[in-house]
Amino acid sequence: MKKFLIAVCVLFMLLPACALADEVVNVFNWEDYIDESVLEMFTEETGIKVNYMNFTTCEDMIVQVEANPGAFDLCFPSDYIIERMIKKDMLAELNYANIPNASQTIPYLQNPAYDPEQKYSIPYLWGTVGILYNTTMVDEPVDSWSIMWNQKYANNVFMLDSIRDSMGVTLKYLGHSMNTQDIPAIMSAKQKLIEQKQSGVVKAYQVDETKDKMVAGEAALALVWSGDAQYAIDLNADLAYAVPQEGSNVWVDGMVIPKDAKNKENAEKLINFLCRPEIAVMNCEYVRYACPNAGAIELMGEAYTSNPVQNAPEEILAKCEFFNDIEPAFLSIYEAMWMEVKNTK
Repeated sequence: MKKFLIAVCVLFMLLPACALADEVVNVFNWEDYIDESVLEMFTEETGIKVNYMNFTTCEDMIVQVEANPGAFDLCFPSDYIIERMIKKDMLAELNYANIPNASQTIPYLQNPAYDPEQKYSIPYLWGTVGILYNTTMVDEPVDSWSIMWNQKYANNVFMLDSIRDSMGVTLKYLGHSMNTQDIPAIMSAKQKLIEQKQSGVVKAYQVDETKDKMVAGEAALALVWSGDAQYAIDLNADLAYAVPQEGSNVWVDGMVIPKDAKNKENAEKLINFLCRPEIAVMNCEYVRYACPNAGAIELMGEAYTSNPVQNAPEEILAKCEFFNDIEPAFLSIYEAMWMEVKNTK
């Protein structure tokens, strides 16, 4: 046994240092939300292995991060969830000395309300929420949320299986803020969504699968995020996208490091890599959402800046709101009302 142990020790001494190092970064991101070749390039350049895991909604993400301390080094939550994570002291402060490429963030997204001093997050991608529609099935202007309640499109409308998005656009349609905490306003939105479902307009509540089903012509209209809209339009020229005149949500998905991350410096290396303009271009062109990186926008040129789906005009953004975090006690009211909608027959 002693000879065996000595032999093992000698073998380990002879192995190159990189073979013994446990250089990893554990990433928790949305489904289909990065060009996978970027991760391979990062590993080739740094020697850091990326363990890549997916979530479907922000609410699922924060539950998993809380339930599994130390399991994730880098997460990609939306703005209002970043605000919540900061309030709950769940995030590590970023060391910007390790992230010089963060200076590429466009002015519009610097020092946002959800992270005023930008201590904890750097924008990854951003966009709007609107209506993706099939021009061969819809023969009228798509300029109001009211079309999503039109019985002319019975069993032909996909809604997002997301409390904030579906409730939010309904509040906008009814003339309220997406961040309202006025109970009668929220109840009116709930009732409007129940009416939409009971009238037979809603075909399904979905998330990631909607874009491919719209490409396949399975519905006339869908509530979608702008990047999913651009992805679908790229594959089906009959599709178009609109943000209604009542306004909508403008959102940011950021890069954050949980406070109990085991590989913080590796996570910061990956953030810096993702903020490199040519890498940001790769992800923007793959995922099709709006790019927060000034250097990347310059590289993409007019093909990007003239695209109103990816690069929403100022007059559209002026009508949009960022989501604010909702206090847990009030969030339970939203959740209860959303369950009433989903359980309606």
